[in-house]
Amino acid sequence: MAMDPVPLAVALGPLALYMLYLAGINLLRRPVLVSGAMNSAAVALSVSGFVVVGPMGLLLPEGAVNVFGAWVWLLMLGFYGLSVTLCILLSRPRLVIFNLSAEQLRPVLAEVVAKLDSEVRWAGDSLMLPHLGLQFHLEPYSPMRSLSLVSIGDRQSFAGWQRLEKDLRVALRQTEVSPNPRGFSFLTCGLLLLSWPIYLTIKDGTAVAQALREMFRM
Repeated sequence: MAMDPVPLAVALGPLALYMLYLAGINLLRRPVLVSGAMNSAAVALSVSGFVVVGPMGLLLPEGAVNVFGAWVWLLMLGFYGLSVTLCILLSRPRLVIFNLSAEQLRPVLAEVVAKLDSEVRWAGDSLMLPHLGLQFHLEPYSPMRSLSLVSIGDRQSFAGWQRLEKDLRVALRQTEVSPNPRGFSFLTCGLLLLSWPIYLTIKDGTAVAQALREMFRM
């Protein structure tokens, strides 16, 4: 049975772009810091194609299609975006640092927090900055050579997290690292995921156009 290229392209396209994004980050010669909100949004976008093809396609309300036509997809995507935004707002503050190990981060982080708060206290992988209203711990993920600074407790200062993010990003710009070899794996996966639906689309453009009309009720 031949694969339908349109659902395949919709499902794999965003994931392929996310893989290429990760490849670009890991092949740099410097670490990259992003906020937890931005990282969660990127992950949500990477799986959005599967959400469209899966739950949205299966649960598409026919009554709404009859009234709004193809515009119903805009409403459903808006609902997905609002749901992701709500989850991000309810999640604990954190910072994600790619292409850097915990051992490489410690001296940089120690210098930054010492400037931000003279009463900073360390307890293993946990830190407390009382003047900034921050308390967090280091959560490394060695296979990806990345780590997160994850907040501890509910009493956190949003302004404090913004200042920590700003100062730490500036400090990391001075840090040079070797490219992460896993970046080539992400690059390969991203290109393969993009090439398959593109090949199917080029192979039979008429069938793609028809499937696109049927899928989006156009």
